[in-house]
Amino acid sequence: MKKTFITNLILVLALNLSIKPFWILGIDVKVQNLVGQAEFGTYAGILAWSYVFCIILDLGITNFNNRNISQNTHLLSKHFSRVVVLKLTLALLYVVICSIAGLAFGYDLRRMKLLVLLCFMQFLISFILYLRSNISGMHLFKTDSMLSSMDRIIGIAICAPILWAHFFIPKIDIMDYLYIQISAYSLTAIIAFIIVVRKAGFIKFEWTRTFSLMILKKSFPFAILVWLMSFYNRIDQAMLERMGHDGGVQAGVYVQAQRLLESTNMIAFLAAGLLLPIFARMLKLKDSVESLVQTSYSLLFGLAIVIACGCSFYAENIMHMLYPGDVTETAMVFRILMCCFMGTTTQYVFGTLLTANGNLKYLNIIAGCGMVFNIVVNLILIPHFHAVGAAMTSVMTQLLVPGLQVIVVQRIFKFKALTRIMLTLLVFLIGEIGIAYSSTHLPLDWRLSFVLMVAVSGIWALLSGVINVKSLLQTVKAG
Repeated sequence: MKKTFITNLILVLALNLSIKPFWILGIDVKVQNLVGQAEFGTYAGILAWSYVFCIILDLGITNFNNRNISQNTHLLSKHFSRVVVLKLTLALLYVVICSIAGLAFGYDLRRMKLLVLLCFMQFLISFILYLRSNISGMHLFKTDSMLSSMDRIIGIAICAPILWAHFFIPKIDIMDYLYIQISAYSLTAIIAFIIVVRKAGFIKFEWTRTFSLMILKKSFPFAILVWLMSFYNRIDQAMLERMGHDGGVQAGVYVQAQRLLESTNMIAFLAAGLLLPIFARMLKLKDSVESLVQTSYSLLFGLAIVIACGCSFYAENIMHMLYPGDVTETAMVFRILMCCFMGTTTQYVFGTLLTANGNLKYLNIIAGCGMVFNIVVNLILIPHFHAVGAAMTSVMTQLLVPGLQVIVVQRIFKFKALTRIMLTLLVFLIGEIGIAYSSTHLPLDWRLSFVLMVAVSGIWALLSGVINVKSLLQTVKAG
């Protein structure tokens, strides 16, 4: 299982790191610079609200299905057609509730149009994730890896000619950008649907009330967890857009700073997509997961430390490279937000383990604490510090939630090496801060200094024991 995780992690990262950074830095940034900070901030704020209600689209079905199919592959043909009908029913309910909420928030006609289109886009994303949960549940990780980047490949193919050659559209606006994303997700959903149907065999779509209630009952704890996590991860942008009186400028600043964080978070998210079915199958077979937890967490958290430290010390240089004009405030927000990556990585390893083990009660209590903490602190800090206050709140939340998850994991699994791993990573963090700080004082162009910092960080990871080359090589060669 370690070999499966490492080899497929390399594949999925190679695919996504070659595609998604270009989308985020080349397409998303370009669009924001063209349409303006306030316009993009408004779009981001409405997008954040659509995420808040996204739980209605899925109700935990995807995570439950991933775990269930990985442990009972034969259930795919039995469940698939009925779950698709259930997902479509939930999508209609989601659009209705979001529309009512939009009217209650005082959205004008243009904002309502944006909201409805974003609801449709969220449905496509949710449906793709459900389809992929069947594929990864069957341990078809290579196919799942291809699908994980397909929407961005299609989006780039459509967007690039428009942005740089001005084909089809002389000047792109936010609605055009949204239509392009919807087109890319639609094509990806069709391809993923065909793949799953071929694996499931003959399907007959039907609504079965008893089956739907059974699935919803089993997936409900997953639903609560996803909703709570989505809420405290997305509410910052929405609160900035609603509490601010600057036409969405502060929300735009936050989006600029958060963009790279979301890009790096994708690394941990993709790793969790591999870990959940692997953990689930290992736990069902009563195999020890300690070695896989140690390997995955050391690799991911070590990478998170390097990225967070590098981005924090080179914040202004990176923001100047991406955005025109004064980026002082954006750089400050970015510097703070990138520290969240270490907490997010911890959640995606230890939270995924608890999910695979069925410890949803603990996860929901922790996520509920995180949500309440996030909202209260945002209400205090946003009026005084605006985007910086929202970033500070995010960091504090990302310290609280994963910290509690690690404590629960240790109480349940009683890992022998967890303390040693944490101490090793702490030593690595202290050394990495010194490396990143020293590199900023080199008499070189900042890009070269950054590359040298990364190279030295790799050597430091080997010396500190964060990366055990011998163990990794043995794992990859095993089989």
